[in-house]
Parts: sequence; C-alpha cells; structure tokens
Amino acid sequence: MKTVIFKFQPDFHLATGDIYQIEAKQHGWMNGCNIFTRRFGSQDFISYIMTTRLLNHWLSFPKISLKRLNNTKSYINLGTEMKLLNDKKQFEKALAIFDQHGINNITTLSNFAITEVLKACAHMRDIQRGKIIHNLIASETKNDIYVSSTLIHMYVHCGDMASAQSLLDSTKTKTPSMYGIMMKGYIKNKQANKANDLFNEIENPNDVNMILLFNACAQLKTKEALDLVKKTSKEIPKSFYSNPRLLTSLLDALMKCGDVAHAESLFYISKQKVLPMYGAMMKGYVDNNLPEKAIDLFNEIENPNDVNMILLFNACAQLKTKEALDLVKKTSKQIPKSFYSNPHLLTSLLDALMKCGDVAHAESLFYSSKHKVLSSYGAMMKGYVDNNLLEKAIDLFNEIENPNDANVTILFNACAQLKTKEALDLVKKTSKEIPKSFYSNPHLLTSLLDALMKCGDAAHAESLFYSSKHKVLPMYGAMMKGYVDNNLPEKVINLFNEIENPNDVNMILLFNACAQLKTKEALDLVKKTSKEIPKSFYSNPHLLTSLLDALMKCGDVALAESLFYSSKHKVLSSYGAMMKGINYFNIYDKVESVGSQLFISF
Repeated sequence: MKTVIFKFQPDFHLATGDIYQIEAKQHGWMNGCNIFTRRFGSQDFISYIMTTRLLNHWLSFPKISLKRLNNTKSYINLGTEMKLLNDKKQFEKALAIFDQHGINNITTLSNFAITEVLKACAHMRDIQRGKIIHNLIASETKNDIYVSSTLIHMYVHCGDMASAQSLLDSTKTKTPSMYGIMMKGYIKNKQANKANDLFNEIENPNDVNMILLFNACAQLKTKEALDLVKKTSKEIPKSFYSNPRLLTSLLDALMKCGDVAHAESLFYISKQKVLPMYGAMMKGYVDNNLPEKAIDLFNEIENPNDVNMILLFNACAQLKTKEALDLVKKTSKQIPKSFYSNPHLLTSLLDALMKCGDVAHAESLFYSSKHKVLSSYGAMMKGYVDNNLLEKAIDLFNEIENPNDANVTILFNACAQLKTKEALDLVKKTSKEIPKSFYSNPHLLTSLLDALMKCGDAAHAESLFYSSKHKVLPMYGAMMKGYVDNNLPEKVINLFNEIENPNDVNMILLFNACAQLKTKEALDLVKKTSKEIPKSFYSNPHLLTSLLDALMKCGDVALAESLFYSSKHKVLSSYGAMMKGINYFNIYDKVESVGSQLFISF
C-alpha cells in the first residue's frame, strides 16, 4: 500500500494534504480515512477529507457522527430502522440515523442499508449527499443490481439524467427495472425520444417497459410514434393485455397520436374494462374535438369516478350548448360529496358552467366552496374574461394572496381587453411584483406583451421583448399583432424577417401588415412569401383570408381571383375579403361572379 507523505512547502505554507491530515487528527476522523485508504488508495485521501467536510456541514453533531461509536447499531437493524422511517415518509429521520450510526462504517454496511439511505436521499432530493455515498461505495457495488438500480433512481429523482445515464452505461448487468427508471425519467423531463431509444436496447422488455414506451409515444404525438405503438402492440405477449394499466396507456397513446378508430376498436373488444380505460378514451375524444362521443361513453359507465366526471365537464365545456349546460347541472347534483375534495373536479365544473354561460351558478358554487385552490380562481377569472366581465376578473385576482403564473396570465388578458390607462397601470405594477421565475413561462410573457401593446405602450413591450433571452413564436406574434393594431406595419415586416421558422399566425400578421401598406414592395413581399408557405398552412382559413385581403388591397386582383377560385376550402371570411376588395376598387362586375360562388358553396 502506498504511504502518504506530506511535506512543508519551501515558504513554510502548509500543503493542501497537510492541512487536511492535521484537521483529520484534530477531529478524530482518521479511522474513516484509514478505511478509505485501504480500500481506494492513498491518492484519494484528500477527496475523502473534502467529502467528510461536506458531510459534517449537514450533521447536527459532527464529532459524534464521524467517530466510531461504542454503541454502533448492527447493520441489519440500521437498514430496518431506515426502511421503517422511509415507509412513513420520514426521510430526514432516516438520514439522521445514517449520519449517526452509518457514515463512519459505510464501507461495511449491508447493501440493504445502502439502498435505504439512497432512497431517503432521492426523496429529499439531496443529490450532493447521494453522490458522496456513491463515490465511497462505487467499487463494491458496481456489480450489485439492487444498489445500482437505487443509485440510478436517486439520480433520476434529483433530475441528474446525465449521471444516471452514465451509471447505466457502466453497469454490466442491466435489468428491465433499470431501463424503466431511466425511461420514466426521460419522459418526466420531456425527452420522450431518449426513452424510446432506451426501450430498443432492452432484450426482453416487461409490461412496465411497454407502458413507459406507450407513455413516451403519447408525449411525442407524431406519425412515427404512432407507427411504433402499433408495431409494438402487435409484438407483445397476449398475457400482457391482462394488465389494465398497459391497455390504458396503449389507448392513451393511440388517441394522442390521432388514431381514434384503432383505439375504439381495441377498447370495445376488451372484455374487462376498468375506469382508467374509460378515462383514456374520454380524454382522447376531448383532445380530438369529439365531445359528443365523450358524453356517450360517460353514459355507459355504471359508477364513474371523479376523473370520469372531470372529463365529462371538459367535454361539456367544449360544446358550450344549453344541452351541455343542463347535463353539467344534472351531473353536479348527483356526484358524491366526497368528489368535491378533488380540486380538479371543482375547477372543471366551474370552467364548464362558465363556458356554457351560467356565470351566476359558477359564482354561487365558487363562493360556497370552503377549499378554494388557485386553479379554481383561474377558472373563474378565465370565465369572466370569456364572458366579457373584465372588471370582475381583476377584482377576483385582487382576492388571491399568492397568485400563480396562470392567474397572472389571465389578469394580463383581462387588461388587454380593457385597453385603458388604468389597465396599463395595473399591468406595469403587476409585472414588477411577480417573481422572476414567472418570466420563464412563455405564455405569461406573451400575454404581458399583448397587454402592453393593446394598452398602447409599444416602447415598454419592445424593451421587454428584446431583453428576453428565450423568444417563442407566440411572443413574436404578440409583438407583430401589436404593431398592426398600432399602425406600425414596417415594424411588423422587420420583426417577421427575424423569425427563422414562422408559423401560420406569423404569416397572417405579415399579410395584414402588407395590406395596411398597400405598396408595390408590400405586394412583392406577399407574393414571395405566399410561394414559400407550407401547403399545410392553407388548412387555416384565416391565412387564406388574410392573403386574399393583402393581394386585393395591394392591387393584384387577378392573382387574388386565381387563388380564390382554385381554393377548395372556402369560408365566409374568404368571400368577405374578395367582396371587400371588389368594393374598394369599384369593380362591381366581379360581384356577381363571387356572389354566385357564395350561393353555390352555401
């Protein structure tokens, strides 16, 4: 074994190693250091002392915790005690016991005890302590699948996916559960593609791996994800279909990837349907804008749970009809009182009542509720905005003690609709008071920019926009719309040219700006841009309308007519754009042609 020799530097300053060795002797840490040196080599002695320093920072009684105690507990009892505390979610106490009885003997602790302390670290998100333990036990546990799995879980739970992946890669014997932990972590971190890549490495995936694959594909919502779901569902053992969780996640993936027919076929041939399966189907119908099907399926459920109720209310909120409102009221009277303890249910019920136009009923329910949560306030505020009761939205916001980013976003939306000096003052005041973390929410930033623009403070909006590091397309849209509303079309065009991959809304706003300018340069830009537009954008009827309007106002009636008559999907606003242009140029002989097209189509 190497001997550690510490020497004084020529200028008589202590070398780093000397400082730590003297400190170790003073605090009685040498037992632990000697154990560490025997196991890992003297070259890591300084790292050990630095590690011990960090550990001491957490301990209430540092000298006691790092000395060998005369009454050291048996390692089996230590692991058992920590497990009992972990099971009771008393993770801090579990770590305290480890600090008192385990840290100085960590090299001889059972793997059972190690897994328990790592579980506590994971739940406390104490990644620094977890890393220290990992470093101390690395050589002994690299081939132990249970400790390796727990370490991976600890890193994933603490959000350190890079360390978790590195550990998985270095593990010789990889188990399906290890892959499952990693896949779940990637899904949680919105990295579904990485979860799918990991799945492809598993030789014999189990049903949990399959569930996680379907969850990842549901997150992606792409054609490729749908193809993978279908392919995998054909290859899995039939026995897996007896797992209702697997079926539920499969239905959810099919629905979220847009294959409603396949999901329906699978659902109706399934013999044992459970409530989460009904929920996956109802959620899929709502997401695919098929609210009537969601309601029909709800009526097939004998004893719906609170989640099924929530989805019913969401479907009714989508319909916004008198019949939907009647169903909401009828159902709300029949649901068990215990369901109202679910804040999501109350929120969805308030949202449905508001969207179906029954503000009074929503208010009565809201104010009679004892346990109001922020999402309930949000549903009420959004309802007030949708029903053009903007002052009520602002008054309700002022009742909230600690509003979240969603509440603030809705407040800005209300102020944007008011367009008054008082509204602008409130926007500025609120924007100064909100936590900085809220500015990482692009929805909030977009609504703030929109409010500033609509209230006439373009300079403030510009300052905020250009100081923002992470700009998203809706933020560009809010600025462009503001410039159009404030009659600054040149600024719209300049900002559009800064966008790498504009979406259909950005295109619409560009055409609106060009329509305002009515110049040859504007017409040339409209023509150039219209040739570059992806064909899929034309499915947005507002884009065709704004393009026709721009062509007409810039004087190219012939091109507008050609585009109009070649378009398969005409909407009323498209006819309106054409007729408005005809009226603008006093070419009334064209009215009959457009009018006849209108009557043929409708």
